[in-house]
Amino acid sequence: MKSLHILLMFCAVTIFSACKNENKEKENPKTNIAMNADFNRTLENYYEKGLELNPINATFAGDARYNNRFPNFLSDEYIAEQKSFYKNFREEALKYEDSTLSGTEKMSREVLIWECNINLEALEFKNHLYFPIDQMWSINLLMGQLASGKSAQPFKTFEDYRNWLERLDGFVVWLKSAEKRMKEGMAEGYVLPKSLIVKIVPQLKPMTETDLDRNLFFSPIKNLPDNLSEEDKQKITQEYSEMVSEKIIPTYESLYTFMSGDYMKAGRTTSGIEDTPQGDDYYKHQIKLYTTTEMTPDEIHKLGLSEVARISSEMEKVKNQIGFKGDLKEFFEFVRTNKELMPYNEPQQILDHFAQIHETMKPQLKVLFDHMPKTPFEVRQTEKFREKSASAEYNPGSLDGTRPGIFYVPIPDANEYNNYSDESLFLHEAIPGHHYQISLTQENDELPMFRKTLFYSGYGEGWALYCESLGKELGLYTDPYQYFGMLGAEMHRAVRLVVDTGIHSKGWTREDAIQYCLENESEPEAGIISEIERYMANPGQALSYKIGQLKILELRHKAEKVLGDKFKIAEFHNQILETGCIPLQLLEKKIDSWIASQK
Repeated sequence: MKSLHILLMFCAVTIFSACKNENKEKENPKTNIAMNADFNRTLENYYEKGLELNPINATFAGDARYNNRFPNFLSDEYIAEQKSFYKNFREEALKYEDSTLSGTEKMSREVLIWECNINLEALEFKNHLYFPIDQMWSINLLMGQLASGKSAQPFKTFEDYRNWLERLDGFVVWLKSAEKRMKEGMAEGYVLPKSLIVKIVPQLKPMTETDLDRNLFFSPIKNLPDNLSEEDKQKITQEYSEMVSEKIIPTYESLYTFMSGDYMKAGRTTSGIEDTPQGDDYYKHQIKLYTTTEMTPDEIHKLGLSEVARISSEMEKVKNQIGFKGDLKEFFEFVRTNKELMPYNEPQQILDHFAQIHETMKPQLKVLFDHMPKTPFEVRQTEKFREKSASAEYNPGSLDGTRPGIFYVPIPDANEYNNYSDESLFLHEAIPGHHYQISLTQENDELPMFRKTLFYSGYGEGWALYCESLGKELGLYTDPYQYFGMLGAEMHRAVRLVVDTGIHSKGWTREDAIQYCLENESEPEAGIISEIERYMANPGQALSYKIGQLKILELRHKAEKVLGDKFKIAEFHNQILETGCIPLQLLEKKIDSWIASQK
């Protein structure tokens, strides 16, 4: 935490800069207005051209203009187009001086430059080319969601159905390129660990199902809208039959044969990214990407060990409160297997439980937040085709608010569903976590469009984990098991700091990481295995939660200490949320300025 002396120095600099800017605007207001208009056109162009570059993002934003497009993200031409895009907009942003911009515009300029730089850094590595498919994060899984007909891709009109067919043509090209790129990667030393490949192969197999009624990509035909004529229905059905039978199935069959055969044989026995070309440098880049900090793997590893020790101490207190006589590891097993915490027979009972959590905390939500999103919200069970490998997650609503934000809960077996961490899970993934953070950003008319759809994991996941700490203030965690669930969830994120850096920078094996988790957290072994494999597939992402949470907590404590009675929790939350997703360094700068202005 910075000292008050430094904070006041910052305040002085901020006020001086603001005065200078205000004087310049008075000297030549017409010039500034023109510059602002030019700058805002640059931001608008960045957003609009970005949607063209990645039309899947447009679909999830509720923009239907590019619903028929699926570019080959793996082609050399597309990579070159990306590089040109980010270089050009970085040059544009650098043309504008702070003296010509408002406070919001200055932040937008800094975010745009950061965004261009981090993407250009990423494009210097080959990992995105040679690891196009994994068991959790890759775009083929997202396309499966869209194919279900129950996600962001609309299936309401004849044109909607045609759009999806055209998009699938592009997706087939991408699938073939993915196989080609992985073969190239094998030759250059880029290949996934075998322990991940064995999880991918079963995900590919259902897509080769020749019975169309059982093939996921034929799903939209099962729900043809009534407004289509019989002629159109017959035509669309025929076209989908041909697409799935003649293109989707053969392409997936080829990919399945390759990944279950030659690629499986070539799979690495090591676990970390450091065992690939440029692995060390790539991991440092991933840390910067996901935490939006300059922290080193060693710094993060040590922080993780410290947090694990602190949270373990808190867990001991809960164990003693409940009256359990064994050690903490035995208590983990007791909680994991406690049938009293598994009271369900049907998935709907679990969804109803989350609805009740929401009802319980509604009165206190109005105290902690005076800005609430208008975007609707739903809780849904995760789709069956991906449920076994999926974690609970939040999918944002559309920018226009017509598609709700959705909290997806995987429930492979309702009878085995343990609810001890449901309160913290809801606070994180749903309300006030990702739903408030993302929806309020999308609804903020003061933000340029490109910032409404940005997601920096350090901020976004940091905010969501911070929200887990609000449970007692929201009337939750009255049950010691639910409070232990919150501690378990926080421990889960602290453990990530240790195992992610261990796997990718310290030579840890998959088994080393699994064992460390089993000894330090209460997650079931199957869940731990899935999590460790998730970290293996996307190095660095798991670090963002705890790094972001600790930064927001640090900023709250700083504001409480400096402002004293003037501190208002709802206003602090407004300050955190109103900017949307930004790098943590910029967030700290903003909150420091706000604290100074309140003094």
